[in-house]
This record gives sequence, C-alpha cells and structure tokens, in this order.
Amino acid sequence: MQLSVSDVAQLLSVSEKTVYRWVQQGRLPAYRLGQQFRFNRSELLEWATAQRVPLSPELFAEPEAEPAPSLTEALRSGGVLYRVSGDDKRAVLRSAVDALRLPDEVDRDVLLAVLIARETLGSTGIGDGIAVPHVRNPIVLHLSKPSITLCFLDRPVDFDALDGQPVHALFILTTPTVQTHLHLLSRLAWVLRDPAIRQALVEQPTRERVFELFAAAEARLTPSGTGS
Repeated sequence: MQLSVSDVAQLLSVSEKTVYRWVQQGRLPAYRLGQQFRFNRSELLEWATAQRVPLSPELFAEPEAEPAPSLTEALRSGGVLYRVSGDDKRAVLRSAVDALRLPDEVDRDVLLAVLIARETLGSTGIGDGIAVPHVRNPIVLHLSKPSITLCFLDRPVDFDALDGQPVHALFILTTPTVQTHLHLLSRLAWVLRDPAIRQALVEQPTRERVFELFAAAEARLTPSGTGS
C-alpha cells in the first residue's frame, strides 16, 4: 500500500513539515509520483523500527474479515535456527533459506533470489544487530499459512544496517498475502522494541524461552494491536 505525506505524518504522529524535512534530508525512504511523494508501508515500518520512532496504533489494525494471525504462532510455525553459517549477507541467506520449513512446492532458489534482490533495494538490517529479510510480494510463494523464522547466526555479519552494527540475529517472514505480511511485520516491529526481546536475541536462549518471551511481549498489545 502506498502512503501519502499526510498518511505518514498521522502514522508517525509528526507534522507533515517534519515528514518533508526527513525526505529532503534523505532520512526517510520515499518515491516521487509527479509532484507528490509516496511511501511504502513496509519500508516505513522498517525505518521507524530502526530509527526508534514511535509507531501509531493504526499500523497494527487487524483485518476485519477474519482473525489476524498471531506473531507467536507464526514464529512457532517458522521455528528458531541456531548457528546459521555464512561469512557475508548472501551466504547467510543461503544457509537460512536452505533450513526454512517450507512446502515442497516452494522453490528455495527463487526465494533466495527474491530476498537478495530485496537487499539491493535497501538493507533489511534494522539496528542493534537485527535484520528482518522479507519479500515485498509474498503471494509468489503460494503459502497456506504465514511463518517467521528466527535465525541466530554463527558469527555476526555485515548487513549494511543503518547503525553500522553487524547482524547476529535475523527474522525471515514468509506470508501468503500482502495483508498478512504487513500485519505480522508491524507486530514484529513493535515487539522488537521490547528490551527483554532484544537482550534475548543477544543471549540466544532455548526455543521455548524465545516463544515465551514473544508471547509475553505480544500479550502486552491490545486486541486491536496497540500497546496497552
């Protein structure tokens, strides 16, 4: 979904003047459409998370047609991987994709190519040693349910993150629809602000402990997805 300057100002709880200033300074990713700027909601979530900019509750609105998937359920579906090998971004993504829980019909080489292509558009490193590789067009994966896989790397790897820190943990999102993708990405962005979660990503606890921490952090969101 493409957002206007007015939309972004409302979502980030800042003035339109501030949004224009951030764009002019090259701080906020934007696209020019004629004489107007447009913003990608997924990119906005990544940027806000990396910049520690408070997110508006509207970013966490759930679909009305059916219950939105739980972040913790998606994480349990994707699982937690340890000692994911690789000396650079491409090698790490290769190792991670090879280990993902995916249906047989999903072409892993295609998924890897899409993730690598996504990185060329801008790093998915969001700071503090965390990256969230994901595809912008999840429908091509033909998945029946969403999943988030947490990968603890064997050694920190440079992901060209905004803060310059090498990545030691990454989350790979695979979802069947754009709506679900945005929903889970926004909830993950919110949960990753939790100090306990960030500390756990450094300590690399057991899988069950990871699930417990994420469930607790997600429980602190109201049913509509906003902080309590």
